[in-house]
Amino acid sequence: MEHYTNSLESARQLDKQDPLRSYRNRFFIPQHEGSDMVYFTGNSLGLEPKTTKEYLQQELNDWATFGVEGHFLAKNPWLSYHEILTDKTAKIVGALPSEVVMMNQLTVNLHLLMVSFYRPTKQRYKILCEAKAFPSDQYALQSQVKFHGFDPAEALVEVGPREGEYEIRHEDIYKAIEAHKDSLALVMIGGVNYFSGQVFDMKAITEAGHKAGAVVGFDLAHAAGNLELELHNWNVDFAAWCSYKYLNAGPGSVAGAFVHEKHHTQTDLPLFAGWWGHDKATRFKMDKEFRPIESVERWQLSNAPILSMAAYKASLDIFDEVGMHKLNEKSKKLTAYLEFVVTEINRQKNNCLEIITPKANRGCQISIVAHGHGKALYTKLIENGVIPDWREPNVIRCAPVPMYNSFEDIYRFGEILMRLL
Repeated sequence: MEHYTNSLESARQLDKQDPLRSYRNRFFIPQHEGSDMVYFTGNSLGLEPKTTKEYLQQELNDWATFGVEGHFLAKNPWLSYHEILTDKTAKIVGALPSEVVMMNQLTVNLHLLMVSFYRPTKQRYKILCEAKAFPSDQYALQSQVKFHGFDPAEALVEVGPREGEYEIRHEDIYKAIEAHKDSLALVMIGGVNYFSGQVFDMKAITEAGHKAGAVVGFDLAHAAGNLELELHNWNVDFAAWCSYKYLNAGPGSVAGAFVHEKHHTQTDLPLFAGWWGHDKATRFKMDKEFRPIESVERWQLSNAPILSMAAYKASLDIFDEVGMHKLNEKSKKLTAYLEFVVTEINRQKNNCLEIITPKANRGCQISIVAHGHGKALYTKLIENGVIPDWREPNVIRCAPVPMYNSFEDIYRFGEILMRLL
């Protein structure tokens, strides 16, 4: 951090040196008093690509022109629309094309995958997860456990930070896996903790879970489009993620699912079936017997939500143009600069700010506790042209996203924060 300078001139110089600086111009930036807002909430809802309207309009035009025949005659035929997303999505999460599909919503996908991969017995029934995972994950895990007739208080093994800490130590995760290895059915953790921004070592956790005889899956809501992932090489069993955060696909947009290829032909896997998971060659013969596709597509239920997928495709094409490696390299620099600016302010303001995101394990996000200020500070930031994110009880989350945030954004944030403190 010592090579940074907290000045507008320095921030603008860093932006000039940024090879990805032009991509900011391909997104709509919310406005405040005639100027771009400092938008640090891409970890909650990504900004809209300027091409999204064009992509959506194409499908609306084809609907108007062809009606139902758009399934075959549209520029991007709707029957196979989800397939044009597969290769580029696979690159983002480090998977084979056969292992990735866009479908449904995140929690829906987690439930569908747990139908197949959480198969408790009297001996093995426990699920290991992070304490204070995102509430939707907690609800999903609790309801899955109850559905199978177990008590969540006994079946859910939660690993949390030690007293006085915010980071969950990996050694504590491994110890918990070892301690429950004879009764552990599933390890299901978020790739990035939504509250602290901590990134988990998914490769090592997968290895530890498998060694204990458990299945391993991840919620990648805060990881997809944020980190360089290698789901296939890490031997992860399954994963699911949303597309409206770092992937900029719009509010409530279509989600993604991953299932490792080793499971694609397992005939003993239970799953909830729907006709879009049926063998494509015979799908429209409307046979009574379900014949699953031998890929992750077997977990599909219904035909594709085309308008949602079109919005996703607008962002996906930009991601494919840039590549996750370049985005990750810029992300590291942006986040380090944000850490530097917050640290500089802290020195002048009696250490009232505490960064709780571990430096060694982070992506775009930095979570800050503003001691003695609380939510009032968050509200004042918005009133002054900054959009961060608030999480109870006392955390302001800031995510400088490499696709469209700049070093000048970070300087301006620091300048406003300093004034408000």
